[in-house]
Amino acid sequence: MKEISRPRRAAALLAAAVTITAFCAADVIARSYPFGPRTRSVNDLGNQYVPFHAHLWDLLHGRADGGLLVNWQSGYGSSFLPDLGTYLGSPFALLVGVFPRDETDLAVYAITVLKTASAAAAMAFLLLALRPGRWWAAGLLGASYALCGWSVADASYNPMWLDGLIALPLLCLVGEWALDGRRRHLGVLIVALAWIANFYTAYMATLGAGLVLLLRLLLADLPRRRALAAAGRAALTVALGVGLAAPLVTVVYFGTKHAYPGRVRQFAPVGSEDLFARLLPTTYGFGSPAVYVGITALLLALALPFHRAVPARVRTGWTLLVLAMTLSMQWAPTHLVWHAFATPQGSPYRQAFVLCGLLVIAAWHTLSYGWPGRRALASATGLLALITLVASRSDLVRPFAWPVLVLATAGTLGGLALLGRADAGQRSRTAALAVVLLLGAQLGETAATSAVATRLRLGHMDDYAPWGRRQQWQADAIADADGWPRYRTDPGREQTVGNDPMLVGGQGAQYYSSLTSDVLSRTLTALGDGWTSRGRSVQSLDDAVTDVIFSVGARVHSPPDPHQKHVPPGGGPPTVSRRDVPPLVTVRTEPDRASFGPSPYRNQELLLGSRVYTLPGVAVHDDAGKPAPGRRVGSGNAKVKPTITARCPAGSQVYLWAPDYSGTARLDGTGSSTGTDARFRFAFPRNRAAMAPLGTAPASGRLRIGLSPDRPGRIPGGAVGCLDTARLRAAAAHLKATGATEVTVSDGTLRAELPAGSKGIAVVAAPRIAGWRCATGDGPDRPAGEYHGLIAVPLDGTSTSLNCTFHPPGLRLGAAVGGASLLTLALLATLTAVRRRRAPAPSTTTPARERVTTAL
Repeated sequence: MKEISRPRRAAALLAAAVTITAFCAADVIARSYPFGPRTRSVNDLGNQYVPFHAHLWDLLHGRADGGLLVNWQSGYGSSFLPDLGTYLGSPFALLVGVFPRDETDLAVYAITVLKTASAAAAMAFLLLALRPGRWWAAGLLGASYALCGWSVADASYNPMWLDGLIALPLLCLVGEWALDGRRRHLGVLIVALAWIANFYTAYMATLGAGLVLLLRLLLADLPRRRALAAAGRAALTVALGVGLAAPLVTVVYFGTKHAYPGRVRQFAPVGSEDLFARLLPTTYGFGSPAVYVGITALLLALALPFHRAVPARVRTGWTLLVLAMTLSMQWAPTHLVWHAFATPQGSPYRQAFVLCGLLVIAAWHTLSYGWPGRRALASATGLLALITLVASRSDLVRPFAWPVLVLATAGTLGGLALLGRADAGQRSRTAALAVVLLLGAQLGETAATSAVATRLRLGHMDDYAPWGRRQQWQADAIADADGWPRYRTDPGREQTVGNDPMLVGGQGAQYYSSLTSDVLSRTLTALGDGWTSRGRSVQSLDDAVTDVIFSVGARVHSPPDPHQKHVPPGGGPPTVSRRDVPPLVTVRTEPDRASFGPSPYRNQELLLGSRVYTLPGVAVHDDAGKPAPGRRVGSGNAKVKPTITARCPAGSQVYLWAPDYSGTARLDGTGSSTGTDARFRFAFPRNRAAMAPLGTAPASGRLRIGLSPDRPGRIPGGAVGCLDTARLRAAAAHLKATGATEVTVSDGTLRAELPAGSKGIAVVAAPRIAGWRCATGDGPDRPAGEYHGLIAVPLDGTSTSLNCTFHPPGLRLGAAVGGASLLTLALLATLTAVRRRRAPAPSTTTPARERVTTAL
């Protein structure tokens, strides 16, 4: 056993070392964080993963507002357990706790590197478990798998997907154990951990491992009973493992059912030229399958059908499996199967890592049977030339790809040629030189491919700066103003990332997750809020009325983020404005049950319970003073400056609601207070612009709002709202006087003391997401009611206390399934132990594992 395990350990260590070296070298070449000035926080990495890890840090150190059940910092109170299962389920995520809070970016980078290295080690270990062979070759191929195109181009900025990269070889290893009837409990544990870490990619990895096991069973040519028994053991292992993960998996599943619906996309496969291009080094293109595995692994996989030392059934089986996997990625029905019957919102080829794994396993079968021979390598080189010829028609192959391809191919062919000479008898120096040449070629092309992906991502994706002075200023200002749960402190409209409350602190509306609740997004949209990511990234709403409604007593005002491309350099520390607001729980004696309408101003008044806005008629003119047809603005000519005219009561606060407008707006006036530029961001269907304050109406009441559109848009009829601040203060004072006298919040529990004789409904300033149950006085708890999207509880005038608890949908079902799986596993363990005690001593025969391996 020691002789077997030592090469596997050596291969795993080599694979991890090569992976870490190439990964970090690529960032050095790209001058990317943490080895250069360029940020690596693009897209969801900066908007989601870094903030979620920062929130996990706060949870681990007891500094978060909320707990595992409810995140009170984001979305005015969101369900956190589904987010935990989606973004933070990996055991690696806990490593964030050992880093300083202001080094969360570095922590996420370190976790990404460790995950990628672990995937390399797992694949190297699997390869030697499938067939004996050179340990260093298994190590190099393990690194090829871990640094495949999918890993460096897609998963490196979506680190939760990397758990699937680790899961695939581990689940294949579980399949090997099921084939031999060994290590059932360890197999169940691995399946459970894989599905807990990230059930989405674990699902794909499970399908891939199932295909591998099916092929292994077919190649082993076992008797039908033994084959069915092995398949049954594997199915039972997966079922029990998924069952143990059910408490988290079911919560995530039901979270997706209550999430704001994303855009429904139809799958369109890429052309063969783009598919072949992504097999080559230093190619990149969002939306195409990143199936690069390195020239060495690709050549060996292409040589497999021509390697005569490999049994014909093995050559045919693995070749057909790779081809079938490739075709399944391009056919819409099987594409849906790979993605759990839902086309992804972003990259449509998230299962590409499975094909990369199969290519590497095929390459291992080529090499493990000995040197392929000149004829096989010549045939493989011919196929590579054909692939290159077809790929040359793709725009994804840029000029710098050709020298990298030539050098990598030359290094690979030279290394394999030297390896052939070593096998012929010239072992020591020739073999060492072959290893050095293959290793150098792999390191060079992989580092170049990763560096290119890192640089090109910055060109077409949003990017965000790592923690710096701006974030520290924001965090300090929020900490000084914080008064939770007496009132909320909003991080502000000028956001740094899409999840500022989790990154810098506070409790606001801002929240970006794949599981953003439907009720939150629709409620805030009705109140005039804006969003990005097609409604799943809701933003802070800088509005006095909604601040009163949601008990925002302190609001941070930061200058625009200088890191963003459209923002001029400059800025300084943020400022904080304060407001006297009602508590989190208020009482509405005569609630208005009318439905929301098209005007966000009137919708705000419905929730407030008071009329505070004057809504004037508006007129939109072009720069020549002529009415704009359909109130459309933005002809594409930057010199055209349309205007909006209206009349507001003198001294009222002027707001502009223009969800379909992109550009800036400014309140112009003479002899009175004038506004500042307000930024509106609209891009159908991704972005919706939020309502914005423009300033104070002049004494004349005549408004002239200058617009500077940067793309075509439209101004709605009820765009302008004139807020009577005196009426708002009176409404806030009334809600405060009749609201809760004391509110306490702890994770998934909210308690409030109410004035005696309170009637009507108690309204909690939190979205009525699924899972809330409330009780008044000593009464039983019932599902919470809803009042225009917020939690509402009827009052009978006798109760003076309110108690609300949150139960994540699916948790009880998942706990029941998990308990049943654990009980079943315990029973099976007991039965196995009893059988072993009763069974006679085993005879000395060839183990099943050796028989199967020999057959394969």
